Amino acid sequence: MKGLQLTIACFTLVGLFFTNDLNAQCFKDTKGNWVNPDGSDCTNTILTAVPFLRIVSDARSGAMGDVGIGLSPDANAMHFNQSKLVMAESPLGISATYTPWLRSLGLNDVYLAYLTGYYKLDDNQAIGAGLRYFSLGNINFTDENGNAIGTGNPNEFEATVAYSRRLSDKFTAAVGAKFIYSNLASGQQVDGQVIEAGKAGAADFSFTYNTDLETNGRKSDLTIGLAVSNIGSKITYTNAANGQKDFLPTNLGIGGAWSINLDSYNSLTIATDFNKLLVPTRCFDCDADGDGIADWRQESPISGIFSSFSDAPNGFDEELKEINYSVGLEYWYDKQFAVRAGYFSESRTKGDRHFFTVGLGLKYNIFGLNFSYLVPTTNQRNPLDNTLRFSLLFDFGAFGAAEGVN
Repeated sequence: MKGLQLTIACFTLVGLFFTNDLNAQCFKDTKGNWVNPDGSDCTNTILTAVPFLRIVSDARSGAMGDVGIGLSPDANAMHFNQSKLVMAESPLGISATYTPWLRSLGLNDVYLAYLTGYYKLDDNQAIGAGLRYFSLGNINFTDENGNAIGTGNPNEFEATVAYSRRLSDKFTAAVGAKFIYSNLASGQQVDGQVIEAGKAGAADFSFTYNTDLETNGRKSDLTIGLAVSNIGSKITYTNAANGQKDFLPTNLGIGGAWSINLDSYNSLTIATDFNKLLVPTRCFDCDADGDGIADWRQESPISGIFSSFSDAPNGFDEELKEINYSVGLEYWYDKQFAVRAGYFSESRTKGDRHFFTVGLGLKYNIFGLNFSYLVPTTNQRNPLDNTLRFSLLFDFGAFGAAEGVN
């Protein structure tokens, strides 16, 4: 079995149980700022459990720098912005996506699969559902001395349902509910604690504003969306009374897209997204009650959402660095062939992900096929480095039109 897969499992368990001292290398300088030993701003990545919930699997968005909150609606709105579902042109749509993971490192059994769909009850209501499955492949587990202690197939999944409603001609809203299951090393032990599968529940809320515009005689469409996702309980992997509980990746996303009809055959979309995790930032030397557990870990999920806007150790400047952004372009010819490109950026101290993306889209009758490819721009490895991913879309409204059915 691949040695790296074992490394993945080990670091996953370390992240779950031994993260309190990850920032021990940071210290205060003479100005009172937390810095690395080389004097640069302290690397302080936000920790959450089940990060697979934030993976963008849709190849259309994946080719546009991971934007998606304001893009024209399809079944993949279940991930980005569920309030767009009722704005879809077709009464019924389905999407299936497949995302290889760590292929550039030689792994062939680590992947993310995502199946979503929606149905419009009428012009003002729509329902949606999604099932996300993340497989970490087959892993050989070892103890701290390198002795084999068993094998496993770590996996995680999320099941989501959503209700989207039109509140006015230009404004829509949605609420979603989800169940999360994370089985990383069930049956194994860490420091005498038996590892169990983690379970959690969460909710999503989203809003969209859409309006028609006219620019230099050309018709255009502006969409602005806001989505707060994964608001829910903490998750734990043991049944111990004092077992560590980790935050879900609660996220605030704001995005927009401007689509311009250049002529009867050509159209262009410009889109951008801004995202911030609504999770407490790790602090240093913060254990007011002296129980050996950092204060930020003891916050409730709701309290953590509000404190996440003002709790960064280095103040407002660090808060701004917790916002990542992406921009994307999409060109359509005759609504059948698309060319896409995008860019994603994240602060060096908060993950340091930077990459370009490119992709293609094809649409014929009821069938759509999208491809995307990620091009890294830094030495920081991305699980999708040089990987081709794809998604399938089925537009049943187009089928009805082809058959002459309204």
